[in-house]
Amino acid sequence: MGIDPNQLRSLIIQPALQAIGLWTPAAEQLVLGTACQESMCGTYIKQLGKGPALGIYQMEPATHNDLHVNFLAFKRDLNVKVNNLSLGIAKAEELIWNLNYATAMCRVHYFRIKAPLPAVHDIRAQARYWKKYYNTHLGAGTEEEYLKNWERYSGE
Repeated sequence: MGIDPNQLRSLIIQPALQAIGLWTPAAEQLVLGTACQESMCGTYIKQLGKGPALGIYQMEPATHNDLHVNFLAFKRDLNVKVNNLSLGIAKAEELIWNLNYATAMCRVHYFRIKAPLPAVHDIRAQARYWKKYYNTHLGAGTEEEYLKNWERYSGE
């Protein structure tokens, strides 16, 4: 099994989201759910096979770079906060080993979406949100898989 979900929440997700000013209970739960789904809660830090996704949230380098160029570049305060969690390089490879930075980038990805986050504890709605906005219709993941991985890895 991957990272203990309670430690991931209390030692990484909460502090990282608080550091960038984007913590809410719903955001914390969605970010944890994303890790549960994408990497089996930290079991994998690089996409299996030939895929490019990196880190416990399995973010693709193209997505990482797009967030910096087309979103964070226009959100100065948020950009500074996110980069403060980086070691000053803010390159996609940092998603592999810098859990704080990877967590911040996962949250920024969701923050960029105009639709409000699903309510805390509405895991089914979070699965739909993850599928639509993180995995997308092109991704292989399913809402049912998200729900199963949430049950298996979240500790809830």
